[in-house]
Amino acid sequence: MGKIKKSVVFKEYDPGQLLLLPPSLEELIPQAHLVRVVNQVVDRMDISELVNLYEGGGTSAYHPRMLLKVLLYAYCMKIYTGR
Repeated sequence: MGKIKKSVVFKEYDPGQLLLLPPSLEELIPQAHLVRVVNQVVDRMDISELVNLYEGGGTSAYHPRMLLKVLLYAYCMKIYTGR
C-alpha cells in the first residue's frame, strides 16, 4: 500500500501585517533596500515543487516562501548559516 500524505499546515504568514508600533514594516524599510528586491523576486518564484516536498503531520511549519526570503537575504549579507 502507498503512503497516505498528511495535510500540510503552515504557520500564518502575512508580510503586510500591521504592527503596534510602528504601524507597518513599510515605514522602517527604505524603498531602495535590498530586502525589497529579495521579497519581490521570491514572491514571483514558483515554489510549488518545494511545497510538495512537505509531508505534513506534526506541528505547523513556517511557510517555505518566508524561509527562502530569509535565507536569500542572509546569503546576500554574507551570512551562510541556516541555524
